[in-house]
Amino acid sequence: MTDLLFSEFKLGRITLKNRVVMAPMTRSRAIGNVPGDLIATYYAQRADAGLLITEGTSPSPDGLGYARIPGLFDDAQQAGWKKVTDAVHAAGGHIFVQLMHTGRVGHEANLPAGARVLAPSALAAPGEMYTDAKGMQPHPVPVAMTEADIEKAISEYVSSSQRAIAAGFDGVELHGANGYLIEQFLNVASNQRTDRWGGSVEGRVRFAVEIARRVTAAIGADRVGLRLSPAGGPGGMVADGDTEAVYLQLMKELRTLGLVYVHVVDHSSMGAPKPSSSLLRGMREAFGGTFIVAGNFDAARAEAALDGKYGDLVAFGRPFIGNPDLVTKLKTGGELRAPDFKSFYTPGPEGYTDYPRG
Repeated sequence: MTDLLFSEFKLGRITLKNRVVMAPMTRSRAIGNVPGDLIATYYAQRADAGLLITEGTSPSPDGLGYARIPGLFDDAQQAGWKKVTDAVHAAGGHIFVQLMHTGRVGHEANLPAGARVLAPSALAAPGEMYTDAKGMQPHPVPVAMTEADIEKAISEYVSSSQRAIAAGFDGVELHGANGYLIEQFLNVASNQRTDRWGGSVEGRVRFAVEIARRVTAAIGADRVGLRLSPAGGPGGMVADGDTEAVYLQLMKELRTLGLVYVHVVDHSSMGAPKPSSSLLRGMREAFGGTFIVAGNFDAARAEAALDGKYGDLVAFGRPFIGNPDLVTKLKTGGELRAPDFKSFYTPGPEGYTDYPRG
């Protein structure tokens, strides 16, 4: 074992103390969609990671599809996130905010007044969505976005990114995975448009590329990453004959923008299709920049991925929930504490900030 996992890594304008990334995980603790002191404590407890990526955070009222997820589009939310970044930096960590517009994966009962469930096409996501007000509800048929809606959504990503930097974040990760709005444009299961925002490979990638282009212009490419799940799965996403071409085209266009990283997640351990190794290799070669890999890694597999140049950084998700000192345990071979699944999305400190170190 070469211990690459615990070596420093230069990421844009920051230097990470190790190559362990805490993956973004929705935890539903933002009462009123505003991050509070509890959330600041949670992230600061895990600041041993080289990079923390926050839970999905909506850039728009329309993107608050889940109960109690945070936003970053008003002053109260920005002030709440400033408490989080201050706490993480005081603990010696670095933190990016993941900007996640849920698109069709949501329900009106979770949205504020006046907000809408939007998507590229009027096609409902499969399954149901939990709401605090009404319990489980079927996903509604979303409103197909007009040109004006698309322009507004892109502008919201830009303004939210600017708020992120003002709130002290080291950067932003655009969430283009897990079946949310950016991936909804990439995928034929949710995008059946025939205008310039769909149809062709170039049309399907246009929304993601335009967001990335305008966000990098606003805050700097060395502060912007993008997460992708190219095999589909969550949110009703499916692969089709053009999937490989779509992701390779996206990588080529992102390369010209100079994004600080691409973060690729393999959900196969949770029952989703596994992305092909040839596609992942092709994506990495076409992008040419820092690659973060995620997908049920342990320390040995993470080292192998780094040694084999499969990725430059490795993201760990659920192990960080029950183990705020995960980096130490990965390094020493310490036994991992299993997280309490029942408290993944409940309000309050239980199963959130009450896991001990050691």
